[in-house]
Amino acid sequence: MAGRLDGKVAIVTGAGCVGPGWGNGRAACVRFAEEGARIFAVDLRSDPMQETLERTRAAGGEIEPHLCDVTNRKSVEAMVAACLDRFGQVDILVNNVGGSAKGGPADMDEETWDRQVDFNLKSVYLTCRSVLPHMAARGSGSIVNTSSTSGMRWTGAAQSAYAATKAGVIQFGRVVAVEYAPKGVRVNTVVPGQLHTPMVEMRLAGQRAGGDVVTLLDSRVKRIPLGFMGDGRDTANAALFLASEEARFITGTEIVVDGGMTARCD
Repeated sequence: MAGRLDGKVAIVTGAGCVGPGWGNGRAACVRFAEEGARIFAVDLRSDPMQETLERTRAAGGEIEPHLCDVTNRKSVEAMVAACLDRFGQVDILVNNVGGSAKGGPADMDEETWDRQVDFNLKSVYLTCRSVLPHMAARGSGSIVNTSSTSGMRWTGAAQSAYAATKAGVIQFGRVVAVEYAPKGVRVNTVVPGQLHTPMVEMRLAGQRAGGDVVTLLDSRVKRIPLGFMGDGRDTANAALFLASEEARFITGTEIVVDGGMTARCD
């Protein structure tokens, strides 16, 4: 079904990617554009967005890049104002900024903890804070936050701050969904699992497998009942459904995109 987002404007944060391939934000930009949305692509730096812009435009989409620090209130407020100035409306917000840091509470320094809270959770709060009044005034809107299966269960590494903040994203979405349902705004969360994204090869490999990407990928696949890893397109497809009118009666809930990993008991 094409045209599911015709006439809609979507802000996608974390629209760049650390390398070639399908990160969650890049895939969301392309898939949403394929379904008719105009994209306001947000990232901290311009270089990671170049492939996103190229792929989106190649798909026939209209995309406007914008640099923003989503952990900074003034930067976020300016970003939303720029989107409204460019497109006149905000129908969809996809919160996709996030990243992990290794360590439990005894060996993680306080500065790392604070950065994780800002990066993974405060960023969601700030973008919602700026977008929700506009959506509520129009009586419609869809927010799709990105969490992680680390926010639901142990996933193979001590990442206490990441797990805590991603769990926070889930509950934040549920509470905001109930508050804003009478105003016509839906809020849901996509919960990706062990995906094969450029982030895995660039950062996680160095953290957890001594830079051996093959070893890391093999260990991740073994946790997945379906026997293969998805990528950013799988996350984007779930986000697309939640953003579309097909999900008009869905709010305050999550879609887990993990190949069955969290359903396992071991």
